[in-house]
Amino acid sequence: MTSPQRRAALRRFALAATALAAGTLAPPASAQAPAWPNKPIRIVVPYPPGGSSDIIARAISQPLGEALRQTVIVENKPGANGNTGTDAVAKSSDGHTLLLCDVGALAITPSVYKQLPFDPSKDLRGVAMLAYSPHLLVVHPSVPANNLQELVALSHKGPLNFAVTAIGSAPHLAGVAVQQATQAEWTYIPYKGGSQAIGDTVAGQTQVLMNGMLATLPQVQSGKLKVLGVSKSTRVPLLANVPTIAEQGVKGFESGTWQGVLMPAGTPPAVLNRVAAELTRIIRSPEVRERLVSQGAEVSTMSPAELTSFFHAERSRWAAVVKQAGVTLE
Repeated sequence: MTSPQRRAALRRFALAATALAAGTLAPPASAQAPAWPNKPIRIVVPYPPGGSSDIIARAISQPLGEALRQTVIVENKPGANGNTGTDAVAKSSDGHTLLLCDVGALAITPSVYKQLPFDPSKDLRGVAMLAYSPHLLVVHPSVPANNLQELVALSHKGPLNFAVTAIGSAPHLAGVAVQQATQAEWTYIPYKGGSQAIGDTVAGQTQVLMNGMLATLPQVQSGKLKVLGVSKSTRVPLLANVPTIAEQGVKGFESGTWQGVLMPAGTPPAVLNRVAAELTRIIRSPEVRERLVSQGAEVSTMSPAELTSFFHAERSRWAAVVKQAGVTLE
């Protein structure tokens, strides 16, 4: 064999050896983790359509789908005060299911229910906080009260029906806190979600309602509901003439609806971080921000770590209110 032939043979041998080594060391394509996302994504809202969480889910679904290049479906799964949908997400293992709910209400749940099929602290991971909507204290226009003091005085003449999105929800406990501070008298009427509670109050079947501004403001602006107070430390620009509940004698009072996204605890950190980054970008975008702000919500973002800290702080804060109110459910 001539020298050129020998060198060509050696090169072929070296290339073959390299290819063999690469094939031995690298896992087969079928064993490599598939790219995420690789199928449609579900955003589960554990309440009926029309509430604050549902409004935000539908505002972000299309831009999220465009960013991830996948179909994003909003699925309303109400029941058991939001626990049915939350439990479904907590037990989901497909890696493509998100929960969008009132994080404050979720933090209240372990204190209200004696037993839950899931533990939100262990079975779910915070992804991103999106928005905050203060509660509005509203009444049916026929109610002869124009401020909190007049409403309390009216309740002493005969108990009023107070619509709540669900027993143990953030609006319910906000109502309990106001009741305890003012000695008001009202009877709580539970619903499956904010939209139903609003509907019955507009219809006059209930007289008083505490609910997130995002879902309630349109009814105030149309004159179908009368607003008496805002549950924020400062007045809101869209209702600049409406005093806060704190201004009306309940010192330091503040409550609201915090919409955030969570995923099952087993979700890979890389997926959590990617979803968090996309959601934060989307909710801060001018078109989405302006849409929500015009309806009374404030864009309020938190990272996964910040959301986890917030959740634990809210859980401790509301546990004391639940204990004092004696609110428990099976």
